[in-house]
Amino acid sequence: MSRRLIRVCTANKPSLSALGSKRYLNVHEYAGMEVFESFGIPVPRTRSATTVEEAEHIYREMIGDGNDCVLKAMVLTGGRGLGKFTSGLQGGVQMCRSVEDVARFARKMLGFNLITKQTTAAGLPCNRVMLAERMYLRREMYLSIMLDRGAGGAMFVASPAGGTSIEDVAAATPELIFKQPIDVAIGVTDAQAKFLAKSLGFKDNTPAFAQCIDIVHKLYAMFIQRDCLLLEINPFAETPDGRIVVCDAKIDFDNNASYRQGTVFQYRDRSQEDSREVEAAKYDLNYIGLSGNIGCMVNGAGLAMATMDLIKLKGGEPANFLDVGGGASEQQVQKAFELLNSDNQVRAIFVNIFGGIMKCDVIAQGIINAAKTLGLKKPVIVRLKGTNFAAGKALIENSGLKMIVSDDFADAAGKAVTIANIVKQAEETNLHVEFSFAS
Repeated sequence: MSRRLIRVCTANKPSLSALGSKRYLNVHEYAGMEVFESFGIPVPRTRSATTVEEAEHIYREMIGDGNDCVLKAMVLTGGRGLGKFTSGLQGGVQMCRSVEDVARFARKMLGFNLITKQTTAAGLPCNRVMLAERMYLRREMYLSIMLDRGAGGAMFVASPAGGTSIEDVAAATPELIFKQPIDVAIGVTDAQAKFLAKSLGFKDNTPAFAQCIDIVHKLYAMFIQRDCLLLEINPFAETPDGRIVVCDAKIDFDNNASYRQGTVFQYRDRSQEDSREVEAAKYDLNYIGLSGNIGCMVNGAGLAMATMDLIKLKGGEPANFLDVGGGASEQQVQKAFELLNSDNQVRAIFVNIFGGIMKCDVIAQGIINAAKTLGLKKPVIVRLKGTNFAAGKALIENSGLKMIVSDDFADAAGKAVTIANIVKQAEETNLHVEFSFAS
């Protein structure tokens, strides 16, 4: 994971273990630095630009001719430093020593896609760059606040060994990891702040010690007031002149708090998100795109995971995780079909519904409406079980639409894989395959 992001980003095509509804907001590094500054937390001088001319102006005004600065591509992915732009430029983090350097690198970043090990082959667009003053560090430490189940709330984790993977530090030298649970009713006490400062290696009764205590209090205030789920600083650094600076961080903002965190959520960059996920969210659908060719529409995250596992077991590959939830309406079902129908990599659609709160006849009617109004040309395999199963099956059978309906999970999954393979093979041999839903 990149240490240059304000929120660590998962790969664009996540592993199955990473699936689920997102509960956090990703923001660019420049935005995170602005949030830090609003709480009086010291950070390097940074400003962002959306044009080459703006970047040149910022360099002259903030950095000064002849001084070093770091130019970073604002793209929400890990591994930016080792990434490659579609312009041919290698590296999304560049050291600049003149306004000419800034212009040359910015020109090859802005308007181009950055491809990293965490993105698709197409990469993600770079529409903004950030200029930051170059920092010279005497000491690098680690400091984070996270929600801990055992502690029943927020917990500080500190280590004097920063600037590297904290997981490696914990494995090799666990004695260098210090924890401090925080009582939400009390907040951070002075005693706790002093413990953390000492744990990070600051000497008592020094200016740096006092500054660290002050920053600890401010970080916790930010964590609470901005509805953070995670605030991880690596490195939490000390400069040669004794100043403490937050040089890099990862922040998770709770997505459920968007209604009261307008100043934070205005930083959201939709260009960095999967357009299908953005559209699905408008209808309260939990959607994550994957790399397979079988579109899945399921109710319930557990059943969705089991569905993808069974598709894999049958030799297929799921194209998505799509959970319509326990109480989806016909409109939501139709929207789910729109998403699957518009996905060019989907070769077959597998609907797997277990009726509990969700009723099979509601799903069936949504499927019928979608097939009739969307011009659906992809084969549909439907597995219905549970509440109003008979009514749902009857609706499909009497609709005049040709779909494969089964009440057996394994049988339906196997048919979805078989049909998707047939369509794929036909396309690879330039054969035209068209599925009609008319009787």
